[in-house]
Amino acid sequence: MEFFASPIFSLFFIVAIGFILGNIQFKGFSFDVSAILFLALFMGYLGIQLPIEFQTLGLVLFIYTIGIQAGPGFFESFKKQGRIYALLAVIIVVSGAIVTVAAGKIFHIDKNLCAGLLTGALTSTPGLAVAIDATQSPLASIGYGIAYPFGVIGVILFIKLMPKLMNTNIRDIEKAMEENRKKENPEILVRNYIVTNPKAVGKTLTELKVRQLTGAVISRVKQGEITITPTPLTVLKLGDKLRVVGQQDSFPLIETLLGNQIDEEIELSKEYRVQSVLVTSNEVINKTLQQINLFQVYHATVTRIRRSGIDLPPNPQTRLQLGDKLMVACSKENMKNVTSLFGDNDKRLSDTDFFPIAVGIVLGILAGKLSLSFGANFTFSLGLTGGVLMVALVLGRVGKTGKVLWSMTGAATQLLKQLGLLFFLASVGTQAGSVLVEAIATQGIKLFFVGALITVIPMVATLLVGKYYLKLNVLELFGAISGGMTSTPGLAAVEPMTDSDVPKIAYATIYPIAMVLLILVVQFII
Repeated sequence: MEFFASPIFSLFFIVAIGFILGNIQFKGFSFDVSAILFLALFMGYLGIQLPIEFQTLGLVLFIYTIGIQAGPGFFESFKKQGRIYALLAVIIVVSGAIVTVAAGKIFHIDKNLCAGLLTGALTSTPGLAVAIDATQSPLASIGYGIAYPFGVIGVILFIKLMPKLMNTNIRDIEKAMEENRKKENPEILVRNYIVTNPKAVGKTLTELKVRQLTGAVISRVKQGEITITPTPLTVLKLGDKLRVVGQQDSFPLIETLLGNQIDEEIELSKEYRVQSVLVTSNEVINKTLQQINLFQVYHATVTRIRRSGIDLPPNPQTRLQLGDKLMVACSKENMKNVTSLFGDNDKRLSDTDFFPIAVGIVLGILAGKLSLSFGANFTFSLGLTGGVLMVALVLGRVGKTGKVLWSMTGAATQLLKQLGLLFFLASVGTQAGSVLVEAIATQGIKLFFVGALITVIPMVATLLVGKYYLKLNVLELFGAISGGMTSTPGLAAVEPMTDSDVPKIAYATIYPIAMVLLILVVQFII
């Protein structure tokens, strides 16, 4: 056991053995990364402790990367589904509070202990801080300690069982959502046309408003034997042959506007080329194509943008993101300048700049420390988790400030998220495991089951309302329930179950709402 006196040895022992256990499958079910938490609970029961700093560091890294990753989609999600997620947050917190108050009345449990049970069952450290401050009683901490272990375990087990409870297949949901996403972003196609419409002859592309009216891009114009990359001032002539890049519904409009479709392939002249270019330069990230002004400066055309595996039709208001792959057509002599402008450095996608990460986390911690007072009896602060999450969401949405790039590459995000997750699960497990048995022995099994009810009933209520009334799918409910329960381990349990960003965005959307509601409810109970 002397090896376990070293926190570093204990940490990586739990991680290594946890991974082995997590990969064991029984009838298609496995605990995946959650096995690390359960092993840590057992190690904590045996008396092995990891420093609380491991938990805090892991939590900060995990939550920050989730916020950065979810930021671009969070605000759109909030606009579209803010009311839905607010409703689910109310269901979780209020139903938890009703169970708490009812149990307090039935079993004659002290209100300060009840406040602790509620915050522990919903795994809310900010809620506990408010309870301790309001009660000035150790009972809140005791209640939290009794309810917290099952609050962690219960959410994970519920998340793992949800696909079976909903009688749904995650892969089928992912496939359906991918098809919907393709409908929203239809496949980019290429068609060739000949100018036969007299109304188009003698007019520039700007005058014809081809892009605005059809959403398509004319990437090549063949006039006689010469093929060029057009500019907005290119004048069309009768018989010109055009290469058009756009979505399926663009082409009937192109035919009406310009002329008939042809089968002839339109090759660029030798002095022109088409090349795939990676966006890796800070100078263009978060700028629109209109701001970059490729037409005027380089006579270059962006014909399509590939982002996160999806081809997008470019338009002047499209903002570029780190890692976008652009299909660019221009002259050979200008292509070098274009690639230099966008960066086109795949090594940049594997590098990590830690300065923005450090600054972002510092800003998040400071935001969490801010406290707002509403009268003598009520104060509110975001706390560590809420502060880091909210700042990361904003920075992820902003993308860049001056030369500071807040967004991270996919590889860097995945590495930091995994590292933070492992630190957090291993440490929080040993902390909870060390008090679980003692808390039950000293305070009675009754309080443990009350805490379990406070954990389970809100999740069941949310599942029923979400599935049958709001018609949410399992991926949305993964994020909604883990966020509404303010359960980072719950979200961690989702990680290996799906590659979709939907649970992360739902979690990031509902978490702040649930946290604020819980703080208000704790004040009410006390």
